[in-house]
Amino acid sequence: MANLIPETAQKIFTPETLLSAAKQSQGCLVIPVRLRRAIKRYLREQEEPHMKRKVLRLSESFSEIKDVNLMLTTTTSKELVEDPFKSMERSKRWKIKSAYGDIGLKYTDDETVAYVASRMPAVFSACHRVFSEVRRRLPGFSPSKVLDFGAGTGSAFWAMREVWPKSVEKVNLVEPSQSMQRAGRSLIQGLKDLPLIHSYNSIQALTKSINKSEREHDLVIASYVLGEVPSLKDRITMVRQLWDLTRDVLVLIEPGTPHGSNIISQMRSHILWMEKRKCRKSKMPNNEACKDLMSVKSGAFVVAPCAHDGHCPLEKSAKYCHFVQRLQRTTSQRAYKRSKGEPLRGFEDEKFSFVAFRRGQRPRVSWPLDGMKFETLKEQHAKRNLDSLEIDYEDIIKQDEADVVPYKEVNPIDYDSDADEVDTVDNNSEDKEIEEGRAHANLGGGWGRIIFSPVRRGRQVALDVCRSINKDGSEGSFEHIVVTKSRNPSLHHQARRSLWGDLWPF
Repeated sequence: MANLIPETAQKIFTPETLLSAAKQSQGCLVIPVRLRRAIKRYLREQEEPHMKRKVLRLSESFSEIKDVNLMLTTTTSKELVEDPFKSMERSKRWKIKSAYGDIGLKYTDDETVAYVASRMPAVFSACHRVFSEVRRRLPGFSPSKVLDFGAGTGSAFWAMREVWPKSVEKVNLVEPSQSMQRAGRSLIQGLKDLPLIHSYNSIQALTKSINKSEREHDLVIASYVLGEVPSLKDRITMVRQLWDLTRDVLVLIEPGTPHGSNIISQMRSHILWMEKRKCRKSKMPNNEACKDLMSVKSGAFVVAPCAHDGHCPLEKSAKYCHFVQRLQRTTSQRAYKRSKGEPLRGFEDEKFSFVAFRRGQRPRVSWPLDGMKFETLKEQHAKRNLDSLEIDYEDIIKQDEADVVPYKEVNPIDYDSDADEVDTVDNNSEDKEIEEGRAHANLGGGWGRIIFSPVRRGRQVALDVCRSINKDGSEGSFEHIVVTKSRNPSLHHQARRSLWGDLWPF
């Protein structure tokens, strides 16, 4: 697949279209009506007593896993991530000794019901946020065959159905917990136009059941699963297997903790190293066999969140790369979750780390600010027409009176996202139509990523941006940028409206 875009076909950005192209984050996400109703129906069917106690026990189990992960000794050195062939077991074939669930948490019926009631909406929101960005960054990408590794109760499947509602034709789910599989099947009962779905207990069972020619998937997902595999070597093995099953895009999502971010960083380094090594070997002389094996889509690059394919500039810092998605709590979450002595809020923030890879070479396109001229505030003031500065106060007063809307305070304790349930074909159809009309940020190296919340002080905005420093996106850096209104009003306007997770055209 040729990723090079002709100069004449490149997107030409203007100061007006920069903001819409850079917008990747979402505000407060409302869980779709279909999913809320499915969760409520499932919980009614289970009729489980002591639900609050079970949800609390599940939360404590997650906390214990987090503590165990922090105490785990590194089973292999950094060389295993960057060059596994230098390890002691060079001559041995890699085999998985620990798998999903070996960290100590077993999803029985009690844990599964508690997970559906408390965690499923939050995991859905993180997956929806990531898939939405992949769709915006890759407008022409429409997966028809999907693999969901560690599918659980189907959070990623529901998010995928919202983002690509018409393109998915076949889904392979890998989930070792029979209780989770049963819950996932129960939740999708009654949905229309479902794709063909097959469930497997492991990757090995999947590969044995499918012909070699049919093993590749357009989209492969592993969400909130790698952190439950205790061995780094086994995580790398699993990700290598998932990458071999990927035809186009691979998405990895983990909790937005230092441990989750570290896992994403390690997997990112390994896949990029592995593909660069293949490309180097294919270019070596007298290596015709390797050249024949190389496909047109040789190599790999990061679709999101990174703006480059070099070493992560946050690796040696005290910071870690993660993002946040706010969601309105469902009735089940509000009914069964507890708060520490304070009223439970009507929303929660799900923090996550992720990376999305695509096979092929990063497109070579012009940077968004190339050839664009910005006026300073002084130059803009010099061009003002004095006649346009005259103010008609009567018109302003009339307009203000017409725009006044009575304010009604919403009690966050009584807030219920299920209050307005309406049957719709697609809850986000309006948003999708608006989104399709906006400018899309290309995959060249000119777009940086806002890593943490911007700090706004008067007429200046401070941003922490991870960006590419080369035109080919081979190397990146982490920089603290201050945008002032006097020097660049247009970029200052964009900076004031940018959020954590948005792109930055610099």
